[in-house]
Amino acid sequence: MSESPPCPACQGTYAYQDRDHWVCPECGHEWSGDGGAEAADDGLVVLDANGNPLADGDTVTVIKDLKVKGSSAVVKVGTKVKNVRLVEGDHNLDCKIDGIGAMKLKSEFVKKA
Repeated sequence: MSESPPCPACQGTYAYQDRDHWVCPECGHEWSGDGGAEAADDGLVVLDANGNPLADGDTVTVIKDLKVKGSSAVVKVGTKVKNVRLVEGDHNLDCKIDGIGAMKLKSEFVKKA
C-alpha cells in the first residue's frame, strides 16, 4: 500500500484518494492526484477595509451605515454578518443579514471580526 501525500493546505497526514483526487479529512481540502502543477484554489483575493484577507465562512462587522437599495431599511454600523461567501464582481461578499435577508456587500465597508 502506498503512502498518502501530506495535505498541501494543512500538512495533515490522513489524506485519502477519491477517484482521481486526494481529500484531506482534517481541513476538507481537495487536490488532483496527477502530481502536476495545480491551479491555486485561492485565486479570488478579497480584502476588508483594513487590508485583511477574507475567506468563505468568515464573520465580518459593518463599518458604515449602509442603505438597502429599494427599501427604507438601513444596515447599521457594528452589525455582525456571519458566514460570508466570496463572489466575483463589484459587490464581492454574499451574505444573509438578520432582519433584512440575503444581500451582497462590498468588502470595503466591512472589517474582519
